[in-house]
Formats: sequence, structure tokens, C-alpha cells
Amino acid sequence: MNPRASNLAWLAVIVAIGLNLRPLLTSISPLMGVILNATGLSFRGASMLTGLPVVAMGVCAFGASALSRSIGNARGVAIGLVAIVAACAGRFVAGNAAALIVSAAIAGTGVAVIQALLPGVMKTRFAARLPFAMGLYSASIMAGGGLGASITPAVASRVSWQAGLAFWALPALIALALWMLLMRADALPRASSTRHAKPAPSLFFNRRAWTLGIFFGLVNGGYTSLVAWMPAYYQQLGRGVTESGALLAMLTLFQASSALLLPMAAARFGRGRDRRPWLALGLVAQLAGFGLLLVAPLSAPLVVVALLGGGLGGVFALSLVLTLDHADDPALAARLVAFVQGVGFVIAAIAPVVAGVVRDVSGGFSMSWMMLAASLIAMIALNIVFGPRSYARAMQQQDGAPDALNAPRDTRRTRRADRSSATPGTDGGNARRSPLP
Repeated sequence: MNPRASNLAWLAVIVAIGLNLRPLLTSISPLMGVILNATGLSFRGASMLTGLPVVAMGVCAFGASALSRSIGNARGVAIGLVAIVAACAGRFVAGNAAALIVSAAIAGTGVAVIQALLPGVMKTRFAARLPFAMGLYSASIMAGGGLGASITPAVASRVSWQAGLAFWALPALIALALWMLLMRADALPRASSTRHAKPAPSLFFNRRAWTLGIFFGLVNGGYTSLVAWMPAYYQQLGRGVTESGALLAMLTLFQASSALLLPMAAARFGRGRDRRPWLALGLVAQLAGFGLLLVAPLSAPLVVVALLGGGLGGVFALSLVLTLDHADDPALAARLVAFVQGVGFVIAAIAPVVAGVVRDVSGGFSMSWMMLAASLIAMIALNIVFGPRSYARAMQQQDGAPDALNAPRDTRRTRRADRSSATPGTDGGNARRSPLP
């Protein structure tokens, strides 16, 4: 397979996989009222249907590196897709709360494995165009969320709510078949050069890894809360199931567009690898969206979802690019992004659960939106520390490791690379730099 055809095939399959990483979350909320009546779940219990998969995404991400070393990236991603297929198909016969919760945990585990392994592969394969590839991947994730919110109610109204949830086994099965075909035609790039690399210290003792994880968690806390409760919020205000589901679909449409466009704009118009101005833009948009959601949710719902979706999608994609920017070595970058997602998704899982508890206690969601707005203010302040000159130094500053300030030669090289706007992923020739369309 020639390089151009190979890249097109890889991008197509990555999009197909990305489309399957969010319907298990967004397919629940439009049917929340029906599920509550059919299963007897409380709002607090129902929050587990979206919160538990996110917990699984976080906890299981920590073991993704070990899984990759034992069976390889290709088989790891295939196992993740199999888990999604099994969990979604099992919902066709799930008539009680326990079965739904188990399916949520299984699907979340599969998503965790995929999300932890694919970004490292993309860092290796698409190093020269990482923002574009990561933006496309992130956009497909958001688009899948929109499809989950819009298609599920239609299937449920024609068959049953179980069929609406189980429908998503079909696209996951298609993605699995495409992945297996791609593996036969074009094997994953081997990271053989990492055998002679210096042993990498544990990221558990790295302050920047934890900071990136907290940042990523707060980003996704807003997403998981909106996915879980925004349709219920608008239904509480008098909107119907179909209309509230359409708003969630529009939210994810804006997310997908921003996830693709904002990283590309940052790469084209930004200064080197400094993502901070563009991250700030996305965070401010979210803050404005939550403000409107509090004071005028019915007067301009499209503006609300445009601000929230545009901010969430762009910051999600850029936060992954920012994480990968911190390490030129693809193996270290893969470990870092898995760690960041592990920390981040555990934090993000707490948000919809807290919102469900607050809803049970207060009878409304206003307090939850205020808490998320406060977290955005904290993120805008935290964003200041992510200057590109700090990347190499921050990855070496940890307990028991030498400070990068004691290695001026390496630091000068890093600074020269930043000033020259070098493309992320320059790992001494290990990355494949095939042209992209």
C-alpha cells in the first residue's frame, strides 16, 4: 500500500473507531425518563449509567500500557471494540438496572483501552500533522456522541428502548471488521527503537502529568455532566424528549466542528506549540455558555449549545495535542496520554454523579451549572502554566529525577525547537512522516 493510500485508510478507520466511543453515553440521556420508569432507578442511580463508563475509562487507562506490551496495540484496540460490541448488544435483553450498569462498565472498559492506545499510535504515524490527525479523531468522537443522541430515540420509538441502546453494537462491529482488515493490509509501526531507550521514571511522581490530568478531567467533567443531564434539564423546563435530544445532538455537532477546526487553527496561526491562547478561547466560550444556561436557557438554546459545544470540543482536542506535545518520544507520549486520561476520566466521572445528587436534593440543576462555571475559571488560570518552554523541563522535574535546569544543553535545544516552531513528534526519525491529503 502506497503512503498516501495507507494514510487515507488509517484516517478512515480511526474515524470509524472514534464514532463508537461516545454513543454508549449519549444514547442514555434522551431515554432517561423511559429508563427511570422501566427500571425504577433514582436520578442518583441513573447517573451511574454515564458516570460508571467514565470511571472505567479512567481506571482502565492506567493498565493500557501493560496491555500494549503484552499483546500489542492492534490486539488491544480489537479487544476494546469487542467489549463495546458485547456491551451494546447485551442491552437488547437488559430489562433491569443491574444489567444496564454492568453493560456500562464493560463498554467503558473497552473505550478506555482504545482511547489509551490510539493517540500513541497517531503520535508515531502522523507526527508531521499531529494537530490535524488528532482533531479528526476528536471530531469523530464528538460526532459519534451526536449520532447517539439523535438516532437512539428514533430507534426506540419504533422498536423499544432496549433496541435503541443495543443498536450501537452494529457500527462497533463494522469498526472492528475494518480494523482487522487494516491490520492485515498495513501493520502498526514497530517501536523497536524503544528497546535501547533510557528507562522512563514513573509518571505518578511527575507534577506536570498530574496537572495535565486534572485539566483534562475538568474539561470532560463539563461534557459528562451535559451529556447526562442537559436533556433532563430542558425536559424539566417543558421541552419534549425529541427536542431535548436534538439539542444534545446539536451540542455534539458543534463539538465535532470545533474539535477539528480549533487544533488546525492553533497549528496554522499559533506560535509554535503554544496552545494556551486557543485553550483560553475554548474555555471562555464554555463559561459564556454556562452563563446563558443559567439565566436564559429557553430564549436562545441554540446559542447555548453552540458556545458549550464549540468550547468543549476544541478544548478536548487541544488538551490531547498539548499532552502529546510534552514528549517527543512516541513511547513516552503514549504513556503520558494514557496517564492523563486515567486521571482525567476518573475526575470527569464524579461530575455527573454530583449533579445527580444535587438534583435529588435541590430539585434542579442550577447549582451544578454554577459549579461547572467555577471550575472553568480555575482552568483559565491553570492554563497559564502550559508554556511550550516548560515541556521538557516539566517532564524531568519529579521526585528522584534530575531537574532539567541542570541540563542546559538539552534545554537550549528545546527552546530553539520552540522558537523555530518545530513540528511535534521529532523523535530522531522513528516517526513515520508520510504525506497526508
